[in-house]
Amino acid sequence: MTVTDLLGLLGGLGMFLFGMNLMSSGLEAAAGEKMKKLMEKLTDTTLKGVVIGTLITALIQSSSATTVMLVGFVNSGLMSLSQTVGIIMGANIGATLNGVLLAVGVGEMAPLIIFVGAALIMFSKKEKVKQYGNIIIGLGILFQGMNMMSGSMAGLRSSPAFIHLITTFENPLIGVAVGTVFTAIIQSSSATVGILESLALAGLVTLDNSIYVMFGATMGTCITAAIASIGTGVNAKRVAIIHLLFNAIGTVVFVLICMFFPFVPLVQHMFPSSASVQIANAHVIFKIVTTVLLFPFANWMVKFSETVLKDKSQATQRVPVYERAKTMAGYSVGNSAIAISLIREETNYMYDIARKNLALSFEAMLTRNADRYEEIHENEREIDKLNREISKYISTVIANKMPARDSVVVSGYFDIIGNIERIGDHAMNFADYIKYIVAQDIEFSDRAMGEITQMQEYSQKAMDLLVGDKRAEAQQLLVDVSKAEQKMDDLTENYRNAQMDRMKTTTCSPEASIVYAQMLTDFERIGDHLLNIAQEFAKMYP
Repeated sequence: MTVTDLLGLLGGLGMFLFGMNLMSSGLEAAAGEKMKKLMEKLTDTTLKGVVIGTLITALIQSSSATTVMLVGFVNSGLMSLSQTVGIIMGANIGATLNGVLLAVGVGEMAPLIIFVGAALIMFSKKEKVKQYGNIIIGLGILFQGMNMMSGSMAGLRSSPAFIHLITTFENPLIGVAVGTVFTAIIQSSSATVGILESLALAGLVTLDNSIYVMFGATMGTCITAAIASIGTGVNAKRVAIIHLLFNAIGTVVFVLICMFFPFVPLVQHMFPSSASVQIANAHVIFKIVTTVLLFPFANWMVKFSETVLKDKSQATQRVPVYERAKTMAGYSVGNSAIAISLIREETNYMYDIARKNLALSFEAMLTRNADRYEEIHENEREIDKLNREISKYISTVIANKMPARDSVVVSGYFDIIGNIERIGDHAMNFADYIKYIVAQDIEFSDRAMGEITQMQEYSQKAMDLLVGDKRAEAQQLLVDVSKAEQKMDDLTENYRNAQMDRMKTTTCSPEASIVYAQMLTDFERIGDHLLNIAQEFAKMYP
């Protein structure tokens, strides 16, 4: 094998992997959170999960990418562990499509496929069409890479050393080991099977001395999900265990079948046209039969993963949003859905703290108790920290390709956290007032204290409107918050007028008047920020 052949082999492998990644990126940009919603609807049963897993993996040609996506979805709470089993099974079936297409000669159309994809990208003005073009051109580059590998390895037919190496693959253990290690390195079983087909097209291997390598490739592809699960929650790690368990059982079963039953001769008899077709179809049979065999044991695999990896943690320390997002291991599929989910969760958490802090501040004001000041101040520091963390994560996410709709949502949350941070500042202002009031022994009139009680009541009601996940009712939410904000404006005007009357009758000291005027400003601006949040939310979810 010459240096030119080696470069051709490496270049072809690089094109294959790049094409696969390009298809994943195109699918993410075209579908985004819509794909997550589709998966939620179609994974309520294991059978539906198999179907959706097959379809998604057939599109992106990477069962590793699909499984890593599941790790991310489970870790961020988008899916339950039981929902992933069917998708894992389907992903194994979907990953065989590339091999079938290559075996039947579709790879010869790679230049045309690349041209079609490039034409969509270059000549269309619609962003959605360009995204589809990325998927198509990725498929073409993938096939072109396979053609390059096949051509570069044709000269190996006359190499005694290579022929000796290939014949040792007939030993099941060596074949499985080679397939496992090689696939673990390149993190793509589709690429490994594609290389086997390229070798077969070059006349270098047959089904006999490649089938065990193919089985090993199924084991090797588990490494990607295992890497992705590092640093994730216990359920995300269980996804990797289920993936490994499924592939390990399938591999053991078929190695035994090939050793004690004439599986290889049967496939060769059924598909006598070429060795590449036999490899592709043996791969399909392997994955489908494994799925059929293990389909009834879906719940058992979930329980097994829970037994192997017990959740020993009780109250764990909260992990920052940008740390919990590190589960995709370089794959892009599902990123925007995971990002939006994490941002939404952190934003709701931040809002709850601000809401709690406002309640504590009003309580301290009404009871003239400055003892809660440190607690309120600590909460304010947590709000500021969350604002920095979420902003940092959003700045990273927004730089990636995603559907326009998802981009609007992510940008909207950036504005929302800014408004929450300002509400937190106003709550902190109330805490500062009570500290000053107690220190200076300032007294409010009974009328003023009654008005402060009403401020507490109406601000809390207004904040309660935005608690929780209200995506489905964003438009009605805007109407309700608008009414609440107008009520707060009206109260502020009435209270200012009442304060002027008290000042004229000297029933209110100058010090109390200054503090009370500042409180009214904070109260009014809290309503403004709540309205800003509701308006932004209505834009995000029209």
